[in-house]
Amino acid sequence: MVYTISGIRFPVFPSLHNLSFRGDRRTASLPVFLRNNSFSRKTLAVKSSHDSDSLSSAIAESDKVLIPQDQDNSASLTDQLETPDITSEDAQNLEDLTMEDEDKYNISEAASGYRQIEDGQGSVVSSLVDVSIPAKKMSVSVGRKAKIVSDEVKPKIIPPPGAGQKIYEIDPSLLAHREHLDFRYGQYKRLRYEIDKHEGGLDTFSRGYEKFGFQRSATGITYREWAPGAKSAALIGDFNNWNPNADVMTKNEFGVWEIFLPNNVDGSPPIPHGSRVKIRMDTPSGIKDSIPAWIKFSVQAPGEIPYSGIYYDPPEEEKYVFKHPLPKRPKSLRIYESHIGMSSPEPKINTYVNFRDDVLPRIKRLGYNAVQIMAIQEHSYYASFGYHVTNFFAPSSRFGTPEELKSLIDRAHELGLLVLMDIVHSHASNNTLDGLNMFDGTDGHYFHPGSRGYHWMWDSRLFNYGSWEVLRYLLSNSRWWLDEYKFDGFRFDGVTSMMYTHHGLEVAFTGNYNEYFGFATDVDAVIYLMLTNDVIHGLFPEAVTIGEDVSGMPTFCLPTQDGGVGFDYRLHMAIADKWIEILKKNDEDWKMGDIVHTLTNRRWLEKCVAYAESHDQALVGDKTIAFWLMDKDMYDFMALDRPSTPIIDRGIALHKMIRLITMGLGGEGYLNFMGNEFGHPEWIDFPRGDQHLPTGVIVPGNNNSFDKCRRRFDLGDADYLRYRGMQEFDQAMQHLEEKFGFMTAEHQYISRKNEGDKIIVFERGNLIFVFNFHWNNSYSDYRVGCSTPGKYKIVLDSDDALFGGFSRLNHTAEYFTSEG
Repeated sequence: MVYTISGIRFPVFPSLHNLSFRGDRRTASLPVFLRNNSFSRKTLAVKSSHDSDSLSSAIAESDKVLIPQDQDNSASLTDQLETPDITSEDAQNLEDLTMEDEDKYNISEAASGYRQIEDGQGSVVSSLVDVSIPAKKMSVSVGRKAKIVSDEVKPKIIPPPGAGQKIYEIDPSLLAHREHLDFRYGQYKRLRYEIDKHEGGLDTFSRGYEKFGFQRSATGITYREWAPGAKSAALIGDFNNWNPNADVMTKNEFGVWEIFLPNNVDGSPPIPHGSRVKIRMDTPSGIKDSIPAWIKFSVQAPGEIPYSGIYYDPPEEEKYVFKHPLPKRPKSLRIYESHIGMSSPEPKINTYVNFRDDVLPRIKRLGYNAVQIMAIQEHSYYASFGYHVTNFFAPSSRFGTPEELKSLIDRAHELGLLVLMDIVHSHASNNTLDGLNMFDGTDGHYFHPGSRGYHWMWDSRLFNYGSWEVLRYLLSNSRWWLDEYKFDGFRFDGVTSMMYTHHGLEVAFTGNYNEYFGFATDVDAVIYLMLTNDVIHGLFPEAVTIGEDVSGMPTFCLPTQDGGVGFDYRLHMAIADKWIEILKKNDEDWKMGDIVHTLTNRRWLEKCVAYAESHDQALVGDKTIAFWLMDKDMYDFMALDRPSTPIIDRGIALHKMIRLITMGLGGEGYLNFMGNEFGHPEWIDFPRGDQHLPTGVIVPGNNNSFDKCRRRFDLGDADYLRYRGMQEFDQAMQHLEEKFGFMTAEHQYISRKNEGDKIIVFERGNLIFVFNFHWNNSYSDYRVGCSTPGKYKIVLDSDDALFGGFSRLNHTAEYFTSEG
């Protein structure tokens, strides 16, 4: 049986193109309703917003949920979790009979591996994970799983390769490309075998930091460096007055240079902690001094341009000792993307300590369960946003010491937050003074030689993933940050650039499988990604890996044993681009089907992290969603003590709606860049001077100003500014997902995308989401479809006064279903 709810009211958001229309000229209303027959009313029912000042009641104040109340409150939890099965025939009839255009959906299993919903004309409109929930089985399995996780300690082993054939069961369309995929998996298995044979397995192979670089022992210090192109090498530094003749190194048959320095007579180490070190090499390009490739810390001395490597081995009493266990991986990820340096309201470079003390509690209060930190790996050029890495094993010294970074991560774990690192293995800085470029004087040391090793758009070097020592270096780097600093996982940057020899440049991916499996694919890079996922998931089972891939590579988020690349999530990058495209249009030209298709266009069983905007949209030269919506009016009309404008009212309304529908439909995870939750004004512009190009053209800088390289958290906290309401809404949205877990709910169904009414209605988990994107029309006594009978109540309302709305909906109203 299929049901509908009637009596719902949806106010309109203001139009910019018809400012003289009749009726309300204020923010749009966006209600979310809860169906609650499948959960205990005692645990999940939302309280009245007027009887408590607790966090849950604050959410209830801002939420709209419909709760079908159980008649028998004594029923067991297992019984309450049972929901009526919905057949595809029932789903086909799930429609609003009062609407002018009747969308009829058929559920189908698409040949491409997507599970999709088709309209009556056969065009794909949305994706669907499942329509019926075997609730009793699910409740039992979840309980057992939780007990296993808490009671058993799983051994840290990297499982051997599997058959690699399950991908064809998941997506039979891949059979047409079996030759390529089987070759890829065969090469992966061959490499696993070679590593097992020659290195003792991936576990040993990924601990290169215990062999290369500086190794302290009871008798002294051993230093090793792979530099096959060098003719001679010597270790120099403060400890030997930079004398290149004092500590000459020897080279073995594999191109590895080595030297052992015995302890001083008094037993002290031959290189003092904190002293500067470099390796001097006679190379085909001449004599050069380089920072050791495996250096654990590097600094730029005041007044100097090049960085210096630091021998980092603090005494035991100065080493940070982790106090808190790593949190378990949450079922759904709500990620707060952040940058340490610009995380202060003041125009300065912020520190690990200040971020730990000031920003982490804010992230926790806002309701996020993970913080993703950019620009951790050392990078000489601050304005590169951390993406032009020079020292891969060293945390950036701009923000503090390695021990202070560890204390930050430990504090995050105390708060229950995962800490994800934005790791860069897709390219490296072309800096020859501080980084890996031309390290041993040759062009093809860590990188491909010639044009293949150069990224013309990023002006950076590209790794040779087919090199044995490059694999050791990068696999060890992934493990190092998890092992030494206790990060909880990674967001791998620029993965599209890695997987294709064209790097995704000037290429439009259409979804044709020939674009993914052919000569343009860099199989070595894909195999490296499979190996690093093996290391991460095998040795750190709770760790999370997210890949920044815009291409939509099939099998990207399937286990390596099944033939996949092994990531947990793919960044759903098309969503942000789509919102910018839509925001450039007039309100009446917004297509509901286009929005729904973009949000749901993802592969079955491959999880995505959705976002409306990230740091990319905040950079100078681009515009955030808030700036697209409100532009210069943000400078003059965000104070509550002066009248608003239609532009501001519309902008605030759409800012909230865009973020919630992105979280509601876009994926199994959600990401927000710091400050964007409250519509941070302006853009990010790193301090920079004038740039003199070889052509003689001068690109003006910003006088090395930090004014636009900070986050004005004070704006979101100010109760006299409209930013506060936007921040409150984002906080309520995060806590709503925490309570109901709708992003990972199995039940997902889109019942309406009405182009005439500009209405989108969908169910996810026990919630019904209703969006009114019409620029002029409000609706009352509106009827929407639902799959579960009962009484419903509002849990989230974008028009709530707490969120800068006008409270045009009654939160005490109850809505009842009827057959039809």
